Amino acid sequence: MLAQIHSLQASMSNAVLPGASAGTPGLQDIFSKQPMDRFDAGSTLFWEGDPAANVFEVVAGVLRIVRVLSDGRRVITGFIYAGELLGASLRDRYLYSAETVTQVTVRRFGRNRFQEEISRQPELREQLFSRLSDELAAAQDQMVLLSRKNAEERVCNFLLLMTRRVAQACLAMPIVELPMTRLDMADYLGLTIETVSRTMTKLVNRGVISPAGRHSVVIVKPVTLASLAGESYADPYGAPTGRCLGAA
Repeated sequence: MLAQIHSLQASMSNAVLPGASAGTPGLQDIFSKQPMDRFDAGSTLFWEGDPAANVFEVVAGVLRIVRVLSDGRRVITGFIYAGELLGASLRDRYLYSAETVTQVTVRRFGRNRFQEEISRQPELREQLFSRLSDELAAAQDQMVLLSRKNAEERVCNFLLLMTRRVAQACLAMPIVELPMTRLDMADYLGLTIETVSRTMTKLVNRGVISPAGRHSVVIVKPVTLASLAGESYADPYGAPTGRCLGAA
């Protein structure tokens, strides 16, 4: 468990690119003129321990962040989506491996140049610090998930997090894409693949979720899902009360 928590802390170098207000430079601006690189599903952007030559902006697709323990076990510390950064810790070597779950498009920016831009523009430093602070809070939540929650709570919490990625649409029954495998989910949640599959089937049988194709589910009862995840608030999307609430 302690090794998993340490590996989760390593994922703090992932930052969502914040939007900048009009006239204010944003982190996304320094990547906008960089050429795009495309990787097929199952590729590796970089390996844990490689020299950290670049910082990456994910333009499209999904990646998994992987650490390998001393005994060879794989731990997934996070899934990275479009609009997020990889390698922003500015350390000399990458703290994890970045593997593509789907076909992925990225822009890369030299680490030294990125560091110079961050140092030169206070607005960028503030944006990067803000996002890294958010990621630290998310890692602390993940520590609680792994150390205190049971299997059902972990799976429901994962689905709830995925639901929040589409919450801006304010859909009563959002469709959540799950491009990762059950094994990926298991390695992220600290469970076995059998436990993840059994819990997902149980949620389907209870009418909390419904399959919607090979790699997606419909969240039929998001409030129930939040309750099963151990959330204490009524709004499963984290939005103000009365907005975007689905069926109970």
